[in-house]
Amino acid sequence: MPIADHTLLLLFEGYGWLPDQRRRASGEVVHTRVAGQRAVGLCGPDAARFFYDEDHVERRTALPGPVKSTLFGHGAVHTLDGSDHRVRKAMFMSLMTDEGIADLVGRTTTAWDEAVASWADGRRVVLFDEAARVITRAVCRWAGIPLDDTDVPAAASDLVALVDGFGTAGPRHWRARRARARREAWLGGLVRDVRGGTATAPPDSALDVVARHRDADGELLDPRVAAVELLNIVRPTVAVSWFVAFAAHALHRWPRHRAPLREGDEVFTEAFVHEVRRFYPFAPLVGGRAVGDLSWRGERIPAGALVLLDVYGQNHDPRLWEDPYAFDPGRFIGREIGEFDLIPQGGGDPRTGHRCPGEAITVALLKALVVRLARLDYDVPGQDLSISLRRIPARPASGFVMASVRPSVRPAVRRPVPSPQR
Repeated sequence: MPIADHTLLLLFEGYGWLPDQRRRASGEVVHTRVAGQRAVGLCGPDAARFFYDEDHVERRTALPGPVKSTLFGHGAVHTLDGSDHRVRKAMFMSLMTDEGIADLVGRTTTAWDEAVASWADGRRVVLFDEAARVITRAVCRWAGIPLDDTDVPAAASDLVALVDGFGTAGPRHWRARRARARREAWLGGLVRDVRGGTATAPPDSALDVVARHRDADGELLDPRVAAVELLNIVRPTVAVSWFVAFAAHALHRWPRHRAPLREGDEVFTEAFVHEVRRFYPFAPLVGGRAVGDLSWRGERIPAGALVLLDVYGQNHDPRLWEDPYAFDPGRFIGREIGEFDLIPQGGGDPRTGHRCPGEAITVALLKALVVRLARLDYDVPGQDLSISLRRIPARPASGFVMASVRPSVRPAVRRPVPSPQR
């Protein structure tokens, strides 16, 4: 019996498409077609472990052209496998030291505090947009990329567009392509200037590391590819704006979580951050290609078939998370998180596999920013706070509008950090 192509259904249903297909399937594997290609859908920690094993699935040939032209860039680390991937990935991981991440967090919180001071004039602010500008300013300075304050709004808008346009065939997609062309040209020229000695890069900054990096073949990166990889450092950092807006949405819906954040409960803060990343929709799925004829739970996966890992479905799987559609940070207190359990940014070891190398940055930035957000007082005027699962990537429709923003007059009392539960 021929298998129907579900490309249009995927675009229409968004995050719900693969979970819905799994509910209808008779076994552990969903058999379908996407973009005319045979595809199988998998879900769960064991499936994630299977998916991220390069003996089973490769990423290099599976990323659709439209995604490379918007989100990742052509020639990016995401399009590599084997030793080529490991050497390029090591470049990214060299930047993810504890000291480097702490420096980025410090720059971001400084930029946030400066922005908050400017919000005190009583105007309404769209948190999503403001967070994007704050993080753009901070991450560019951290990366050694010169960016005047007057250029921050345009740069932030382009970096947001790269993420916002990958999951659609409409105007957002073409906006992302134009933004990528602008930013690759900008950063490619900067790399040429650094190599030519007409510009300087701070030692060991992202700009310095990428400009000097040599791939597995011993060659410097082409300036355009170097620009792609610089964007793959700053773009996912700016994407933390989605989680900041989601965190505000959570605090608005469940205000009881504000108090432990204000009081500096570090264990609760980390748990809250993980629950935001689990509960709210970010990546719907990730895809690869079967390197040979495979079998999963007794079902055949033919060589060359697309293999789709259901990220949203796994993060809401009742077999893994009790009452998964309840927002409950407590589920992460005293719980050790396996490498293939919580996968909003991929699974496995980020040092060697395809898990996002910037995940540690995402968590560290959110831990700092959600506490600052909780320590603000503000009004939430009438607005559309719905989050459509048909929109990829999803976000609160209004961007989360705040009015009359002011620091809390209540003192923040640091609570003792409880010992992890056993």
